[in-house]
Amino acid sequence: MKNTIAMTPELVAQHGLKPDEYQRILKLIGREPTLTELGIFSAMWNEHCSYKSSRLHLRGLPTKAPWVIQGPGENAGVIDIGDGLACVFKMESHNHPSYIEPYQGATTGVGGILRDVFTMGARPIATLNALRFGSPDHPKTRHLVSGVVAGIGGYGNSFGVPTVGGQMGFHTRYDGNILVNAMAVGIAKSDEIFYAKATGVGNPIVYLGSKTGRDGIHGATMASAAFDDAADEKRPTVQVGDPFAEKLLLEACLELMQTGSVIAIQDMGAAGLTSSAVEMGAKGDLGIELDLDKIPCREEGMTAYEMMLSESQERMLMVLDPTKEKQAEAIFVKWGLDFAIVGKTTDTLRFVVKHKGEVMADLPIKELGDEAPLYDRPYVETPKRPVLDAKKIPSPVSNREALLKLIGSPDLASKRWVWEQYDHLILGNTVQQPGGDSAVVRVGEGPRGLALTSDVTPRYCEADPFEGGKQAVAEAYRNIIAVGGTPKAITDNLNFGNPERPEYMGQLVYCIRGLGEACEELDFPVVSGNVSLYNETNGRGILPTPTVGGVGVIDDVSKSMTLAFKAEDEIIVLLGETTGWLGSSSWLAEIAGREDGAPPPVDLLMEKLIGELVLGLIKDGLVTAVHDLSDGGLAVGVAEMAMSGGIGATIAALPFGLPSHAELFGEDQARYVVTVKNKAALDELSRRVGAIVATGEALVLMTVIGKTGGDALTLPGEMPISLSELHNAHENWLPSYMAGEL
Repeated sequence: MKNTIAMTPELVAQHGLKPDEYQRILKLIGREPTLTELGIFSAMWNEHCSYKSSRLHLRGLPTKAPWVIQGPGENAGVIDIGDGLACVFKMESHNHPSYIEPYQGATTGVGGILRDVFTMGARPIATLNALRFGSPDHPKTRHLVSGVVAGIGGYGNSFGVPTVGGQMGFHTRYDGNILVNAMAVGIAKSDEIFYAKATGVGNPIVYLGSKTGRDGIHGATMASAAFDDAADEKRPTVQVGDPFAEKLLLEACLELMQTGSVIAIQDMGAAGLTSSAVEMGAKGDLGIELDLDKIPCREEGMTAYEMMLSESQERMLMVLDPTKEKQAEAIFVKWGLDFAIVGKTTDTLRFVVKHKGEVMADLPIKELGDEAPLYDRPYVETPKRPVLDAKKIPSPVSNREALLKLIGSPDLASKRWVWEQYDHLILGNTVQQPGGDSAVVRVGEGPRGLALTSDVTPRYCEADPFEGGKQAVAEAYRNIIAVGGTPKAITDNLNFGNPERPEYMGQLVYCIRGLGEACEELDFPVVSGNVSLYNETNGRGILPTPTVGGVGVIDDVSKSMTLAFKAEDEIIVLLGETTGWLGSSSWLAEIAGREDGAPPPVDLLMEKLIGELVLGLIKDGLVTAVHDLSDGGLAVGVAEMAMSGGIGATIAALPFGLPSHAELFGEDQARYVVTVKNKAALDELSRRVGAIVATGEALVLMTVIGKTGGDALTLPGEMPISLSELHNAHENWLPSYMAGEL
């Protein structure tokens, strides 16, 4: 191998490698790398692919349960959902690309996560997302919202998978670095899961799908670097998606998998051909030899370096049974896709790349992954904030005004403008559309279904990363229970700032600990995930945002629950303990103009006790509506139930002995609002609540707070708010903002 380009410190730095990491490369291979090899190390050792700052801490997460078939480490996580079926799911970020080029960044984020799922042999049945944008006042925010939403819809709608749920929030800390987290969910037979581990020496390595171009080169490296004011110059590193090609790839792959010819399969995502080939070989303790002359290219004169680092979309790499080569090729030709044998497995444990008769790379394959740097970075704990005394925080407005302002605020306003751009009904299995606590999707002909949600409250994580991490898991758990699902497992997307800053590294460490503790206590393991670091611009990091994607199982979707009030004269009951917690709350930020105070503590035992109670009530048909309480507290929760059902309610004076704004807008956790039809149902509910004793002492866990009825919502001591006034406040903000009217 000859080196045609001198290895300079500047060139090494351009590849995102630190001087000590380059020295590690020299020691590992005993010579200077070629440019192609430097690119390969850059791809494999960046933060996005190697998890070098987070691996140490991720090891503490609970990943096992009797129903977990595959935990972290594969393309996606897999859980058993009964009847011989498995749910395959994962969440990933496409944050930096979406800020630079919002439409293509979001589009290829959706495409990549769909490939992660169908690579495992699962047919995708749903996608979700979690989006965070800068302040609505920022000059780029409207453009970014428009492009990202169009990109998500453009890909999902064209590919033919429903986008069934998600969340969207705004904060000035995301001004220069938005978050686009995409989650995909698929179904497979539990005994027909496909993995990335290559086996057998001399087996053909096959390239499948679309042709390779120059788009996306250094995409993974760019995703592992902080931004500055020149972020737009990174536009060439953003991939370009083609959902129609991906739909063909899906069908061809699933058909091929039925022939028994697939030994191993890996999608070409971050770091493209490099990462997929290395991972397949290393997992199987095999070497890989590639001949780049065989790679289908759509551009003239591509170099080995460009081919190895391209992140062109809709591509797969597969190890094939050599006896079924012709059969496999015929399937891909039928679907109009490229099928090319580009290499073979070897027994050398080397990763060898050839191009035009020359060896362009010859590296130890296991060490490319196993010897990636692992950092125990210094971190500091976020200083504890004081617990706020609600009695010392007067309300500047009436509770009526506060409610109307809250439900029309950027974070709590209706996101109908977003989800109506997504096809959430395609495939015909969407039982509950976006806008509720969780999406509900039927599995096949039913009656079984899945409850799906994505959750995080970044302001809690900023105030106290440990409690914020716990709360993200607890809220996903509650949202699944609220529709009648049994929570089974989560995927996560850990979005944080620069890990080289001890305060941001501390946020990551303590959020992971909080996630882990909640998953352990709630029997809600982590089966897949993604870490996205260096989310900062000009030294200012985003709010710590560990998004949790939750999956639950519903035995009969016809019995799933919604939050809508169902009838007049039903009794409204608050379950859980109320202390009027205003620290780090929506009310404090929107009404009092403050972002301070400790966030609400998360009592995991209480979450489990009340969650199991509510799930039993739903299964036994004792409640007619259920809604978990989170942002905005009780008043916002009841308003959402009233608007959803088109039925008003009157809330009686509350008995908690707190200022009324704390009772109505406090964000105590482990709480639900339910409705029951009559006194007999209320008595049975009371009996069940009485059987719950937490930590040795009975608590006030049930409060009758009012009745449904009429066409207005009346808060204690306030003039009624008509449902039309509520609807206008809730529905108008986002369309008006996007139309440029605000």
